[in-house]
Amino acid sequence: MDEILGRAAELAAEYRASLNDRPVARTVDRAALRAAFGDLPEKPTPPAQVLEELARAAEPGLVATAGPRFFGFVVGGSLPAATAADILATGWDQNAFNAVLSPAAAAAEEAAGGWLKELLGLPATASAGFVTGGQAANTVGLAAARHHVLAEAGWDVERDGLHGAPRVRVVASEERHATIDRALRLLGFGTRAVEPVRAKVDGAIDVEHLRAVVEAEAGPTIVCLQAGNVNTGACDDVGKARAAAKHAWLHVDGAFGLWAAANPRTAHLLDGVELADSWACDGHKWLNVPYDSGFVFCSRPEVHAQTIAYRAAYLTGAGEVSGMGDLTLESSRRARGFAVWAALRELGRDGVAELVDRCCRLARRFARTLEAGGAEIANDVMLNQVLVSFGDDTDAVVDRVQRDGTCWLGGTTWRGRRFLRISVSGWTTTEADVDRSAAAILEAAAQ
Repeated sequence: MDEILGRAAELAAEYRASLNDRPVARTVDRAALRAAFGDLPEKPTPPAQVLEELARAAEPGLVATAGPRFFGFVVGGSLPAATAADILATGWDQNAFNAVLSPAAAAAEEAAGGWLKELLGLPATASAGFVTGGQAANTVGLAAARHHVLAEAGWDVERDGLHGAPRVRVVASEERHATIDRALRLLGFGTRAVEPVRAKVDGAIDVEHLRAVVEAEAGPTIVCLQAGNVNTGACDDVGKARAAAKHAWLHVDGAFGLWAAANPRTAHLLDGVELADSWACDGHKWLNVPYDSGFVFCSRPEVHAQTIAYRAAYLTGAGEVSGMGDLTLESSRRARGFAVWAALRELGRDGVAELVDRCCRLARRFARTLEAGGAEIANDVMLNQVLVSFGDDTDAVVDRVQRDGTCWLGGTTWRGRRFLRISVSGWTTTEADVDRSAAAILEAAAQ
């Protein structure tokens, strides 16, 4: 184990050291890549040999998402302490279902969960579940919402299901993320349950239209809000939404935008966020911890646990809410809290704020440089998202940039038009990386 784990760490460190110089992505022959992984052998293979074979087979297909010039999908790159902590977590091999299986994992999640709530401006009394990402967080948050609004109407959805239940209204912005719709499918509501609310020109929800939609009909109501529009970065006004939907359950999808609360210069975008009932957030985006890592918070811990927990006689220590498996969808799960704790310990309050603020500054630098080079910037760059248009050539520019390898970004459709979508989220990204990437984008456009 000493030899093979040491070699694995060495290979990982060599890869991370190469990120600044290697192409962010390369054209890959997928058939050849798959062939390199070979067939199932008849006989056992020495572990050290397996590790070397894996490193050789995977290398041509690795994308430098952890590097400084990957600007797609709101992807960060894991911090040093978080990376090392995740290696430890793998070596420790803890099952983080409850405190009996791993007291250390439970304590790490309790500590990190408290720090997260403090940084994100959420109630200290809220529950915190460590999930796989934004999809799981939205699904758990909306499941808790379903439980609560139906319980208030006298219906036990966990026992009786949705057949015959009072109708639940789901009110959400036309700019909601697709994970909201998938969660509604998984929870039995169906996407047709959504009553859409108009969005303003920046992509944030129109609160007055929200008020009109909510007041149009009484009954159990869930309102889905957003902190960080996936295209523009705009944040819904949670405080005003609370006033417009006094009796509804408010769920905030804050996959990356919720981190704006941790930075004094952007915290005003999330005024009133503490007034919501549940929140979803990612760790593997702006916090820069390894995949997979997400968080779901609920203002009513008992509702959270009643919705998700289950009991089995053989599960020692399952008689009370553990704050772990009782708040997440998995039973057997990795101990994600170690890496989150390490990232927050490495950065501290000031470091988290600086990380968020620096990414926002770099996004604005991207926008200024590209606009000066003739591109159209379609959004007010309030966070880390930049929408860039080169007219009819936009998709061709995206393709050229991706094939060039200097940086990586994707395309998106916003208000019926195609744009380059730039997300600045990585802790290693510098002004030089932005300038180098902007030059590559403008060169691709010129071609």
